[in-house]
Amino acid sequence: MRRWLQWPRFAAANGSPDERMSKQAYVALFIHGCFQFGASMSGLFLNLYLWRLTEDLVINGIFNIIVYGITPFAFAIGGWIAKKQDRMVTYRLGIALIALFYLVVIIAQEKVVAYYPIFGLFNGLALGLYWVGYLVLQYDVTDVRNRSKYLGINMIVFNSAGLAGPALAGFLISLFDGLRGYIITFATASCLFALASLMSFRIPRIESHHRTFFLKFSGLMMKRNRLWMMSLCSFFVLGLFQGMMLFLPNILMFQTVGREDQVGYLSVLFALLTILTGLYIARRKGQPNVRRDLFVSSLLIFFATLVLLIDIRLWTVIVFMVVYSFLAPLIINTLTSYYYRLMDGLPLRGSFRIESVVVREFFLNAGRVISILMQVLFAANVESTALPIILVILATTQLGISLLVKNKV
Repeated sequence: MRRWLQWPRFAAANGSPDERMSKQAYVALFIHGCFQFGASMSGLFLNLYLWRLTEDLVINGIFNIIVYGITPFAFAIGGWIAKKQDRMVTYRLGIALIALFYLVVIIAQEKVVAYYPIFGLFNGLALGLYWVGYLVLQYDVTDVRNRSKYLGINMIVFNSAGLAGPALAGFLISLFDGLRGYIITFATASCLFALASLMSFRIPRIESHHRTFFLKFSGLMMKRNRLWMMSLCSFFVLGLFQGMMLFLPNILMFQTVGREDQVGYLSVLFALLTILTGLYIARRKGQPNVRRDLFVSSLLIFFATLVLLIDIRLWTVIVFMVVYSFLAPLIINTLTSYYYRLMDGLPLRGSFRIESVVVREFFLNAGRVISILMQVLFAANVESTALPIILVILATTQLGISLLVKNKV
């Protein structure tokens, strides 16, 4: 463990001592890596599991609408718990509930389809609690000097775990006939979530006398701070494309290759590309040109979606996913780092950090739900000619993100 905690210093070695991260930051990365390994095994194939059981894209869409519709409310509940207790309480509760979710999936097996709205609510609640805890923790263990570096290394850890997880899951699934391999994959992921929960006890709680939950003042904050309001709108726009991309690529890949293990191996390729982006972010110097990075990345992703208009074949899906895997993480990390800098300048500062994360999630998930709803209404199956058109339209909206931010805050 101690050796692992020292590994990421490759990025800090070239910077000043002020840029180096704390031991708690490395512990947080290790925990998130364990979590992501399990999540990449189980989450990657959860939508594919529903697809195999039903071959109905509408059910997948409704399931994800429920998940991302309930997640902001779970964020609010988790934020309240974090404010009254501590963010680690919310974080551990989220990990425990996700592990429990997949254990219930194992028990229910094919009956998941009959009760998929309930499973969607359960999954959204667990994910909301986990992510509000982690996003606040991510803010706490970094500062403006090393936050970009942390986000870059976080991407490397996140996608390194996401690289091995899908390959292992695809291999396990291919070993067994029917859906038994899925159940074994979900069981393995639950064990990894349990390990992440145990490791979280290495990060101490923060004792604070500021226990008031200021979420009700968010509207007033938006009126008084136009820059913060615009940044929230940028996350709404981000969600308009991200919603479909959270579940659709795996179904498209399965539709073109027809085998779960091949989907897993392709996911490894895309994770490798994302790791390269993470290395670039972790090692670059100074503050990025926010508008330029967001506009160029969004423009190239837009051009990549145009390829899908030719036809949804293996080569068009791979071209699109290669470009998306390179550039989508740059958009997310640039926007997240920008938002954290804005949080530093908000009234109440640290006392409003939890509420800031909760409000951001409301905007992001509103965009996600709208995009998935468009897919459910206008592209009910994978063969629909409207599906690539919707993707192109939603990709076009991403060009507006750069208009909602400023280079300096």
